[in-house]
Amino acid sequence: MGDERPDVLLTGLLFYDLVLTGLGKPPTPGEEIWTEGMGVSPGGIANLAVAASRYGLRTSLATVFGDDHHGAYCREVLADQEGVDLSLSRTADGWHTPVTVSLAHGDDRALVTHGQEPPYSQDELMGDPPAARTALVHLEAEPRAWLGKAAANGTRIYADVGWDPTQRWSRDLLDQLSLCHAFLPNEAEAMAYTRTESAVAALGGLAGLVPVAVVTRGGDGALAVDQTTGEYADVPALDIDVLDATGAGDVFGASFVAASLGGWPLEERLRFAVLAAGLSVRRHGGALAAPGWYGIHRWWQSLRDPALRRTYGFLAERIPADPGPPVHHAPVAPPDTTRRPGIPR
Repeated sequence: MGDERPDVLLTGLLFYDLVLTGLGKPPTPGEEIWTEGMGVSPGGIANLAVAASRYGLRTSLATVFGDDHHGAYCREVLADQEGVDLSLSRTADGWHTPVTVSLAHGDDRALVTHGQEPPYSQDELMGDPPAARTALVHLEAEPRAWLGKAAANGTRIYADVGWDPTQRWSRDLLDQLSLCHAFLPNEAEAMAYTRTESAVAALGGLAGLVPVAVVTRGGDGALAVDQTTGEYADVPALDIDVLDATGAGDVFGASFVAASLGGWPLEERLRFAVLAAGLSVRRHGGALAAPGWYGIHRWWQSLRDPALRRTYGFLAERIPADPGPPVHHAPVAPPDTTRRPGIPR
């Protein structure tokens, strides 16, 4: 019998994302700006779920859907189109799916969200979590009980963290790293929590707290250390025109997990995650920007740059013989009830 556990276990808040791109400049009060592009997609925790599932990983998601059009759309995209297991998820009567408007400008974006806290907590959704090969989690100031249970049943925890609006950056949050196999903050978060002034110094501060520490640097790439193998890697980002950076960090995390499950060397894991995140920013953001094996394969087959062919030569042996069908990208307008979700008109 093979390993029937989920490859990736996820829980978190789901959003319906409306992404506006092509802003000439950020809007100011009282001003109307017309944009060049728009896309819709499930967002939030869906970013990780779709990115992982598009690598063929058995992906189990515990989240809450509203009993509205937005919730029904997100559920259908995730379950029917992307093959995500939603058996741990619930639909909440009378609760509206949170909606986020993402204003993409340059290589970053601003977010405006309407919504309320869901009626079910992560711990209620998870209960006694099923044993899984990995879990991708977002650490918060208040530790979640399910996290300790998952670690105890042998699930390897890969964690990231968000921006602290209080600006306190309490080091108490880092105590949760004792449960984690890997920690993947961005450069600003890593420096803030470690009280350091460079990504390299922050990585050094985190390396003693978790077996695998990664610091992402956006347009400057990423660096990482794996204490279990003694490897260190520092890789640059690719030169890619950014349409929308929404969800790129989630694509990075899911791609790093996929490569880790494959037992790849650290530098390959890091280059693969940087590549996938880079490919995702060329599309309207949210979950449906994730390239999956299909997008990786297309990029590799079209690559003509000799230096990049050498650098990413490992992909020739890593890409599956069958990379799967073309992936669906974000439709350019909100879907109606007469067509399948995620498929443009």
